[in-house]
Parts: sequence; C-alpha cells; structure tokens
Amino acid sequence: MRLITFDPFRTLGLPGVRYIKPELMHQHLDALRDADWLLFPGYWQLNTLHYALKKKVFPSPVSYHLGHDKVEMTRAFQAACPTHVPRTEILASTPENVRDVLRRWPLPFVAKQIRASEGLGVFLIESAEQFEQYAADNAVLYVQEKLPIERDLRIVVVGRELVAAYWREGTDFHNNVARGGRVRHDLPIPEAATDFVLTLTGYLNIDHAGFDVAMVNGQPVLLEFNRLFGHQGVPGLQQRVNDAIRRYLCGEPTPDSGAPTASCIA
Repeated sequence: MRLITFDPFRTLGLPGVRYIKPELMHQHLDALRDADWLLFPGYWQLNTLHYALKKKVFPSPVSYHLGHDKVEMTRAFQAACPTHVPRTEILASTPENVRDVLRRWPLPFVAKQIRASEGLGVFLIESAEQFEQYAADNAVLYVQEKLPIERDLRIVVVGRELVAAYWREGTDFHNNVARGGRVRHDLPIPEAATDFVLTLTGYLNIDHAGFDVAMVNGQPVLLEFNRLFGHQGVPGLQQRVNDAIRRYLCGEPTPDSGAPTASCIA
C-alpha cells in the first residue's frame, strides 16, 4: 500500500510511509496521484487533494470540515443529535446581541472562541463585564449552558474503533489534561457514552477524533471533538492510535471483530 503523509509526527509508528512537505505538494503531483492514501494534510490542502486530485484522505474530509471550528461542529450536532447537545446559541458579536444574551441567559454560562483546543478559548462567564470583554475580542458569540458536572470523558475513535476512553477531572472549570486536569483510570466508563460516540462517528464518517463528552442524568452530552488530539496521560496511547490507523487503512478487522490479517503496509 502506498501511503504519503504530510505530518511525520502523527505517523511515526506507521511503516513504509513517505513524507512530503505540505508546501511542496504541487512538486509531487504524480506521487500523490499514485498514492492509495494521503495522511494528515493541513486544512488548506484538503480541497486540492480531495476534490481536485480525488484522493482518499485520512482523517476523512468530514473530520476536517466539521472539526474546523465550533460553529460548523455544533450546528451539525444540533441537527444529527439535538438531545445530546447542551443549550447553545451562536450569534454575531453585536452590541444588541450582547445585551440580548445577558438579558436571557442566567449567569454563570460558558463562552467559547470558535477555533481553539486544549481548553484554550473556553471561558466561564460570571458577570456582564466578563461577557462584554469576551464579545469585544470575538466576532462570533458562542454561548453555552454550564453543565452540572465535575469531570468529563475523553473518547478516542480511529476508523470505526474505540481506541481509548477515560475520565478527566480538573481542579477548576477546565478538565483538559493540557490545562492541568488529571486522568482518572479508577472510574467506570459508561457504555452509553462510548456506544453513542461510536454510533455518531459512523453516521457522520468521522474517523480520527477525540470526543469530549459529559454525563448528565445518565445521558451523554456532546461538548466537542478534536480532529488532532493529544496523547498525554494515557500510557501507550500513541501506539494504540497508530495500530488502529494501520488496521483502518488496510481494511483489517478491529480486535473485537476477529483475528487481524497480515499488515498490508510494507
């Protein structure tokens, strides 16, 4: 199988993968056309590779498009699984909308920047002054209810395979490991959450993502997903992700669906 990667760090564990610098892709069009898969391009490369060269791209185009910002992501989730999405409003950042939000939304609530990860750009709004400052810094208002939770789940899916699921617990408002949250391996993982995420990823064709999920009254509530997720806090996660990528690209069965075949990647 002929594989080309544009991100060597995300494909370190995959054998026989050729690396091409993203900015040099137009110098290697023949190689790109001959490849079976193109791995981890930058977002700016996606349309050329998928639509112009008509190549198979991993992660999937929908993983890129829906994961590009929280507006695209949330609107899709509100259509696909509305009962599993926190109350959210997305509005232009105008003085009228700021006043309207403060009139209708009880404090505290959550405000987010539409393009951020690792817990950055997520704010707990506890006063009108805080929200006005957030609005002054952002062209889009992304307002979401504050859920009654102390921890959340990170659920990692590669292909159609559940690779990891674990609780994250912070000392303040943020649970992200990158923001000081800790991984809890001593708590059971609700099947309702993992089954929901696997069903959703299959429906939307998201094939490489770390989902952030809260449990509220026994029901999974979807916060967001990250197409490029970290591996901190879970020993061996990078290797497990790489193994799942190989199985998916080669069309091999997952560990739960039968004995794996010999690797198709030389």
